Amino acid sequence: MLIVMRHGASDEEVRRVCDVIVEMGYQARPMPGRQRTTVGLVGNDGRVDGSRIEALAGVQEVIHVSKPYKQVSREWKAESTIVSLPGGLTIGGEDVVVMAGPCSVESEQQILAAAEAVREAGATVLRAGAFKPRSSPYSFQGLGVEGLPLLRLAKAETGLLIVTEAMDPEGADQVAEVADIIQIGARNMQNFPLLERAGRSKLPVLLKRGMAATLEEWLLAAEYIMAEGNYNVVLCERGVRTFAQHTRNTLDLAAVPAIRSISHLPVIVDPSHGSGNTYMVTPLARAGVAVGADGLMVEVHDHPELALSDGAQALTPSQYAQLVNEVRAIRNLTSPAAGGTPQN
Repeated sequence: MLIVMRHGASDEEVRRVCDVIVEMGYQARPMPGRQRTTVGLVGNDGRVDGSRIEALAGVQEVIHVSKPYKQVSREWKAESTIVSLPGGLTIGGEDVVVMAGPCSVESEQQILAAAEAVREAGATVLRAGAFKPRSSPYSFQGLGVEGLPLLRLAKAETGLLIVTEAMDPEGADQVAEVADIIQIGARNMQNFPLLERAGRSKLPVLLKRGMAATLEEWLLAAEYIMAEGNYNVVLCERGVRTFAQHTRNTLDLAAVPAIRSISHLPVIVDPSHGSGNTYMVTPLARAGVAVGADGLMVEVHDHPELALSDGAQALTPSQYAQLVNEVRAIRNLTSPAAGGTPQN
């Protein structure tokens, strides 16, 4: 349920609405907007008496949210969410954020070389996995906990922010000590204890779409995070499983405008996992930005032929630098500030 306050409603009137919601046994989430404040009622079990709230001073209307997901919906929050990161970086604003780095942390020399290379090529966020869930138990699984100090070192040496994956609730706490963004991978999209633990973190969460997940399932996974109080969620489309054999996964670019129409959360695209082929990464990255993605997550390795995981989809640093130039040019053409078509 969403309570829309009248234009010019006082702080006292907003507080009174929140107090009544709490008295009724629910949680109140005030959300100041440019024109007016709304208050979300969390925990609605279908028995809420809206008339009690409608009678309060300053209330304009009570809206029953029809979607199974609530807080991620544009019915709940019409304005697009902008996730703020250290150093003034944002996801969901005018700029396109391109996260880059190797699939996994392999060694100190490797991660430092990769971090320096992507920083010089224009990256602001380093992606690399200390923990790597793999389909085969015999594949390289990452360095685990030993990889986290190497990410901390790379951050100290280059100034890049860090996004890295957590695989379980305990791992989320360990990752939070090093990372600026906690990543939840496709295989863990419905790992509900992990989602809830990430929801109690103060760090932004990057939530990848599951390999066979519908948009509703994806958004409900985000709802788990937000229900715990963490509203800084970034969605990542990384391809879904189809019958196609020419790609590793099928990158669902239609998901980007679809998500933007029904959710206020920023959405980025991973063209590396979305294709599995180096030659497809840059074209798909261009397409992702053209359809409205707020950012990209791209695999980059200084020696892809030597990578311990996903070398076939990793760009070289020079290829990455060219990708950045191309997608920023596209963003400049499509952004409202440049007179392009505004995204919803």
